Amino acid sequence: MAGAHRAGPLKQQNKAHKGGKRRGAAGRVPVKVQSRRQRRELGRADRRHQALQLRRQRKEAVLAEKRSLGSRDGPPHLVVVVPLHSRAAAHAALRLLQNQDLAVLRVDEGKAGGFALLCPQLKQRWRFVTAQTGDLHAALDLAKVADSLLFILDPVEGWDSAGEYCLSCLFAQGLPSYALAVPGGTDLPPKKRIDAKKKLSKVIEKRFPEAKLFSLNTEQESSLLLRHLATQKQRHLAFRDRRAHLLAYAAEFLPSPESDRVGTLKVSGFVRGQPLDVNGLVHIVGHGDFQMSQVDAPPDPLSLNPRVVKGRKKTQDMDVQEDCVNGTEEMEEDVKLLMKADASKQESLQSEVVPDPMEGEQTWPTEEELQEAEASQRADRVVKVPRGTSKYQAAWIVEDKEGSDEDGDVDDDIDDDMMEEAASQEGESSAEEEEHSEEECETMTVSECVRDDQYDEKVEEDEQMLEKFKQERMDEMFPDEVDTPRDVPARVRFQKYRGLKSFRTSPWDPKENLPRDYARIFQFQDFFRTRKHLFRQIEKEEAEGALVGWYVTLHISNVPVGVMESFREGKPLVLFALLPHEQKMSVLNFLVRRHPTSSEPVRAKEELIFHCGFRRFRASPLFSQHTSADKHKLERFLRPDAALVVTVYAPITFPPASVLLFKQRSNGMHDLIATGSLLAVDPDRVIIKRLVLSGHPFKIFTKTAVVRYMFFNREDVMWFKPVELRTKWGRRGHIKEPLGTHGHMKCHFDGQLKSQDTVLLNLYKRVFPKWTYDPYVPEPVPWARSESALPLQEVEME
Repeated sequence: MAGAHRAGPLKQQNKAHKGGKRRGAAGRVPVKVQSRRQRRELGRADRRHQALQLRRQRKEAVLAEKRSLGSRDGPPHLVVVVPLHSRAAAHAALRLLQNQDLAVLRVDEGKAGGFALLCPQLKQRWRFVTAQTGDLHAALDLAKVADSLLFILDPVEGWDSAGEYCLSCLFAQGLPSYALAVPGGTDLPPKKRIDAKKKLSKVIEKRFPEAKLFSLNTEQESSLLLRHLATQKQRHLAFRDRRAHLLAYAAEFLPSPESDRVGTLKVSGFVRGQPLDVNGLVHIVGHGDFQMSQVDAPPDPLSLNPRVVKGRKKTQDMDVQEDCVNGTEEMEEDVKLLMKADASKQESLQSEVVPDPMEGEQTWPTEEELQEAEASQRADRVVKVPRGTSKYQAAWIVEDKEGSDEDGDVDDDIDDDMMEEAASQEGESSAEEEEHSEEECETMTVSECVRDDQYDEKVEEDEQMLEKFKQERMDEMFPDEVDTPRDVPARVRFQKYRGLKSFRTSPWDPKENLPRDYARIFQFQDFFRTRKHLFRQIEKEEAEGALVGWYVTLHISNVPVGVMESFREGKPLVLFALLPHEQKMSVLNFLVRRHPTSSEPVRAKEELIFHCGFRRFRASPLFSQHTSADKHKLERFLRPDAALVVTVYAPITFPPASVLLFKQRSNGMHDLIATGSLLAVDPDRVIIKRLVLSGHPFKIFTKTAVVRYMFFNREDVMWFKPVELRTKWGRRGHIKEPLGTHGHMKCHFDGQLKSQDTVLLNLYKRVFPKWTYDPYVPEPVPWARSESALPLQEVEME
């Protein structure tokens, strides 16, 4: 065996580094060295004990949450029943859940379509609410406050196309704890029943990988399902855990003396999430923000130990009489006043800043400014004037160059949107001429099939959709390229644009040339610091107000009567308490990704429907790229292959919060087009619109070329001479001089051009969203159900 290698005498000996006694990156060790106890460093055994204590604390917190939910001190366990198939036997499942042991108390809730189960022996209470079939808003609103979702499946197919659509929306919004129940299937033979269950397990594996299927055909199986709902671990939704919220159990409307359309709404329900402060604001989902006047504490209608009122006898089966929908009987009995609103501490409903028109006015000039103005007036100026012109007349003559510098102050009539409106007006005028020509012609009656007339009604929509597809395809092939207009000079058409040396590194002031709408919004000095401070207060400080689990009655002021009418129709009434500043308007940025079932092109500034956290509203957003730079390029269409940032004017919401984007069809249906989350509230986000002017090389030399078709007059060439040029093949250059009077120009590049290359000139302009915020969102038309879960684009409505 060979011996170990030994270094020879010629081995290089490096000098050792003498850095002194250092400890990592903290610098030199001080003279007085601290001991481990002073540094508060734990030993190995202490670290193990600490990890064990933390693990035990987390386990106890989970167990305490399970025990409090549905117990005497906590709110009832709210279970929302969601049928996912037209043949799902939801009523049979609810009947089985109601027919429990005699010790269970059943309480019907009238038009709401739900019931409550009270079990004093197990010290548990549940409240079951059924989401109306086909009502997307009701399902999403109930899922916002539900503790558990109970999905009712078909024993053969699982869910149909409408169920698939509902699941997509629920997963995008945030799914609480859930359970899957399959009622029926007893009419099948035992062998086919096992095969059907195996096939159903494969179907649900894509959506619910680790879910367990519960058969729901006997009372024993319903008892197992209830036990699973009570003991499973709760999944948290971040946007509701930090806000107080409740689902209305009863409501009453008291009209105001001034008008019958507005009044005080008395809403009763169990407080969930966080304590509820009477001085804060509440948001009624789908209706807006309101103030509270007082909070009462009526008796709990779902108490595990109900009181026996004098004059009434306690029945053996403990059945309770049916509650009224308005809850007047329950509110009038032993109602205690908990708190009243304090006008000095109450949050204001002001959502916008009232701009001062005199705020931007110039103050009286200083002496230095007056001296500079006099010096500029005394400066001699050489002006070409006709013969016989006096000095006084010559002082009022303005040169062409000065006029061209002031072209940037022209209104937005020649902006992109205005050009599109002008084109539409030309189309309308041509249509009017055609109508006049049609009036001069004779008319004849031609017999056609009625179905053909109805079929051709959608031709205009198809033509518009075809035009959108063409525009999206052209934007993909030639991004941001536009044709230089022939009738308007390019220096006038693109006067609001500027050239940049580098889109990434060139500076752009975020406070420059802000629109008038920015005077109406609120802005944080540091949004994420404010959010962190606010959430820390919620976690550490004990808030005053109605505690979680209390049954309270909220007196909400100035509520329209339409809220009560929708509650009487059986729609859920969901309330969320607002955090500070969440009623104020600002600029919200959402990070979204195109939903795979959406294939129609979505152009920027189209009206979309937003479901952001607990809010619903309509707005016309801007799309921009999601980058870490200080400038973000505008996207004209919602890209299917990348995540984009959507920017709108909307009320402030503190993330995390999910967002769903819908587009309304002409028939009233809502298509889910994108899903994502709230990124930040940032009005200083700079969104840059890019325009690319293209030209073609006419004559090519070694490093110079004559370019044409980019401009069509000499003045435009001189105006855009400072802007750098680039080509599609990677060459860079600049304009040297114009040639002739028809827009030809000599350009110098860093290399010889190819004949098939294209010369490009980039121009940039900052854009802002339009103020189109509308809190009213119409109810969607229910989706048509098909027998199987087909992709949404294959489902056609009649």
